[in-house]
Amino acid sequence: MHPLKIVAPLVLALTIAGCQSSPDQPPKATSATPERCDAAAVRQLTGQKATPELLDEAREQSGATTARIIRPADVVTLEYLGDRLTLYTDEALIIQRITCG
Repeated sequence: MHPLKIVAPLVLALTIAGCQSSPDQPPKATSATPERCDAAAVRQLTGQKATPELLDEAREQSGATTARIIRPADVVTLEYLGDRLTLYTDEALIIQRITCG
């Protein structure tokens, strides 16, 4: 008997068995970091000029892990990060809106 005829079904069976999930296992978490950002805590900064110092202060006050400033023509990722604070500004760096994500 050819060894491939014995090994091929065994490999196929192990592959299929590995793809099955066990109902006893709890669902895995989808995010490694908890959502901690609170944009409402820094809403009073709307209308102020965004500076690196203000960004750091806003990050701390909101509880965010990271923060960024976005101007109208900036290219940004669409990735949602619940623990990231985003300050949207106009061209003059005046904060227009504040969000998390």
